[in-house]
Amino acid sequence: MDKFMKRAVELALENVREGGQPFGAVLVKDDVILAEGVNELHKAFDVSGHAELLAIRRTQEQLQTNDLSGCVVYASGEPCAMCLTAMYFAGIEKVYYCASVEDAADAGLGKSKAIYEDLKNLKSERALPMIQIPLEEGQISPMRLWKEK
Repeated sequence: MDKFMKRAVELALENVREGGQPFGAVLVKDDVILAEGVNELHKAFDVSGHAELLAIRRTQEQLQTNDLSGCVVYASGEPCAMCLTAMYFAGIEKVYYCASVEDAADAGLGKSKAIYEDLKNLKSERALPMIQIPLEEGQISPMRLWKEK
């Protein structure tokens, strides 16, 4: 097993022993670890406190950039849709993972699998209703303002 994946799995094991979930992540560039993370939901009561997101946040803060092009993530578990989306936004080049979302579901951690399945549905058929409310006539559009800037 790759040394970076070994580290991600070690982090996940340590996190389980400390009362957390079995997720660890390592963010790497040019064969150097820039940041690590574990799911901290049990510590911070923050649903966005996932291993991958924490590693991304730490790296962006350290490098003072939103662009993580050329970076690779090693995760003990297949990233959830939230983490995967953050990786797209950050420009992560590649993701390696160990346990699949199916493995996580088998372990009693099935939200990721359910969310991936729900995202395949049309917006109108998803479990979480999304309802667009248009701007009132004459209201300044934040998107138009951004575009004009």
